[in-house]
Amino acid sequence: MDRLHTMAVFVAVAEEGGFAAAGRRLSISPPAVTRAVTALEDILGARLLHRTTRQVRLTSAGQQYLTDCRRILQEVDDADRAAAGIHSLLQGNITVTASALFGRMVVAPLLFDFLDQHPDVSVTTLFVDRVVNLIDEGADVAVRIAELPDSSLSAIRVGSVRRVLCASPEYLEKHGTPADPADLDRHNAITFSAALSSADWQFNRNGKTTSFRPVSRLKVNVADVAIAAAARGRGITRVLSYMIAPQLESGELQLVLEAFAPPPVPVHVVHKETGHTSARVRAVFDHLARHLKDEPRLHQDTFSAG
Repeated sequence: MDRLHTMAVFVAVAEEGGFAAAGRRLSISPPAVTRAVTALEDILGARLLHRTTRQVRLTSAGQQYLTDCRRILQEVDDADRAAAGIHSLLQGNITVTASALFGRMVVAPLLFDFLDQHPDVSVTTLFVDRVVNLIDEGADVAVRIAELPDSSLSAIRVGSVRRVLCASPEYLEKHGTPADPADLDRHNAITFSAALSSADWQFNRNGKTTSFRPVSRLKVNVADVAIAAAARGRGITRVLSYMIAPQLESGELQLVLEAFAPPPVPVHVVHKETGHTSARVRAVFDHLARHLKDEPRLHQDTFSAG
């Protein structure tokens, strides 16, 4: 049995959602598809698919195996292209992950440019506010706004952002501008709590970290809403500096308590550290790293008081 063939058949069944559809995609008969998947399950000693008369669904083992099969088949294809001397021609799909707002604001336009330059490459984005495990979830490249404890990643630092407090000029004129974190007790707080965001607001006082737990009438789970509420004079909110670059430039928002800002948060572009990194993954990695190093929103001196 050709293991690569059966893996390709399994991937087709999973992606097409059925045996007949997979057969049409691969130009083989449905019975041949069934035999290939059954033979693969027999070798593995595990059920990969739940079959009913109406649908085919992946088992938990099948979900993990699908990710592994895609990676293996892509690496084999890359190796074939390299041996044939056409490795420089970028082809295939690349999955890029980043946090939701950063992905939309910063990463997506860079990917659009990359697609224009490489018409045979396709890109899948995974913009979510959680840490994506590149291996488990099949992502190739990530932009991480965080320290990097994972030594299995190849990374390059491209800049940093800050956690900042901001409010509208109208709000500050009406309620006063806080001069010390202790003054926040007398202000309206708009709290933004995502999976990667702490409920406490941290400050740096004489080199020591202090925390403040705001009490809020408005709690949101997406930064866009917190920023919009602050711009409409609802109170003070805490976000990452890149998120409010347009509002700072327009004067809709201004920073407060900058003297107590915590240390900046590094921004890295990372990819999986494997024995073989395809040309297209390296190309996307280099493209993002090169342009993000020149991105003004990733350099904290862009944001100054006043």
